[in-house]
Amino acid sequence: MNRIKTFWKKGDPYILFTGAGLIFSLGMVLLMLGIIIFNGMDAFWPKNISEYQLKDGSKFLGEIWDTKKDYLLKPDSTYGVVEEVKVKTGNRDIYGSDFKWLYHKDIKTSNEPQEAVCFERWEYGNFYGFINAVSIFDKRYTFQNKDLIEKANEALAKTLDNRNKEENIEKKLNDLMRPLSEVQRELSLIDINENVNKIKVEKLNKKAEELQNKIEKAYTKLSNDLTKLKEEDSQIIVSVTIADGTNIDVPMSKVLRLYQPNKMSTISKSFFYVKKVWEFLIADPRESNTEGGVFPAIFGTVIMVLLMSIVVVPFGVAAAIYLNEYAKQGFLIRMIRLSVVNLAGVPSIVFGIFGLGFFIYIIGGTIDQLFFTSELPSPTFGTGGILWASLTLALLTLPVVVVATEEGLLAVPKENKQGALALGATKWQMIRKVVLPSIMPGILTGMILAISRGAGEVAPLMITGVVKLAPALPFDLSFPFLHLDRKFMHLGFHIYDVGFQSPNVEAALPMVYTTAFLLVLIVVTLNLVAIYFRNNLRNKYKSSTF
Repeated sequence: MNRIKTFWKKGDPYILFTGAGLIFSLGMVLLMLGIIIFNGMDAFWPKNISEYQLKDGSKFLGEIWDTKKDYLLKPDSTYGVVEEVKVKTGNRDIYGSDFKWLYHKDIKTSNEPQEAVCFERWEYGNFYGFINAVSIFDKRYTFQNKDLIEKANEALAKTLDNRNKEENIEKKLNDLMRPLSEVQRELSLIDINENVNKIKVEKLNKKAEELQNKIEKAYTKLSNDLTKLKEEDSQIIVSVTIADGTNIDVPMSKVLRLYQPNKMSTISKSFFYVKKVWEFLIADPRESNTEGGVFPAIFGTVIMVLLMSIVVVPFGVAAAIYLNEYAKQGFLIRMIRLSVVNLAGVPSIVFGIFGLGFFIYIIGGTIDQLFFTSELPSPTFGTGGILWASLTLALLTLPVVVVATEEGLLAVPKENKQGALALGATKWQMIRKVVLPSIMPGILTGMILAISRGAGEVAPLMITGVVKLAPALPFDLSFPFLHLDRKFMHLGFHIYDVGFQSPNVEAALPMVYTTAFLLVLIVVTLNLVAIYFRNNLRNKYKSSTF
């Protein structure tokens, strides 16, 4: 009995329980990451195309995505185990869906034809079939001509080049029309104003007429060039035979890339995989965010976290220093500390509602009334944007920074402070020269926790500025470069949108896992950078007890 009491008094059980809790927590984290990686990392690997002929005579062509066992009720009222295979048949515009479950017992034959082609389209997902002819303007290539796949790639290269030209022309058209649109908008605002300034209206009408004459010639030329390119695209077609023998004409202007995975070696597939991953990181999303890349979401997430950190760290540190070094300790300060701690447990959506009411409607609306009257009734800052989202998350993570900084302040030896004051330093000099350098590791610890919390939040962002698809990035090369009023994309919201709001959830699942892994990777990277600086500061100020 005494041995048991001694065992508990020594504290060994608590060490064991703590270690077991740590192992369990790490195991859960590793399990989560393993599931994400396992389900997401093969999203860009070019799977082989299989052809299935069923016993009823129907045929299907597609990629194997999953297999499972199911239980069917037999005529004798017993259950039998049957195997199913999930095939991504693509050709959504023909079949109406991307996937089909096939029972193994219904499959007559299956093979992987070498000539099967996957067309990755800008819309409607993949298209699977066999090329039987390629039409490029007035030339048509068929089976009598060799290397149809090379001709198809030649046609694709032409349409991709045309697409780039079309995008440049559309951009020029928008830039050309922008000054006229601004003048016309200003005129429309004056028309609804009771105090109409006739002289101003005449000047604006004259300016609009001059702009109209100036851009008319250029606009006509650009429009004609755009029409010509679209006519060229309509003459570049690949005729494809699908699994059931039907011939379908596929306009190459609708195709992003084509490849024959059954002919590709492992090395070729590896290069293809790297290319797809790179495209995922730098390209814009398409197909309701279920295809393409996530660069705008990556950019928006990083910019928002940086803005949040720039705001929350100074305010959090200043609040902690005031509470510990300047404020007279008493009941009021204890209540303030209790309130700060309790704020850390408030649901994030509450902060989002506060941000909507205070930052957007009150502050943003006031800014519009004072500085952007010419843009009203369209709001500039009186609507959601990256500035208000960052400030909302700064409020959300402020308690974390305050508490971490206070812990650091309590660890600074009193002798250091008293010694500085005894040598004639003012209180501010003592804080600036002695306290702040010593608590920098603690401040960075608070920032690490704030980044981890803020980067993954979605609920408050949904009502303060995040959108499904942002028309422009918050940062560009036009003055003032950082546009704080713009809406933005966020990886966390992107995961929610693709996983739960997508019109084709099954096809979007790999994108959900891949984006989730990317978000974890970005959070870890930001934390590692902060940890690196924190460790350097710890080594520099060894007198600190951190």
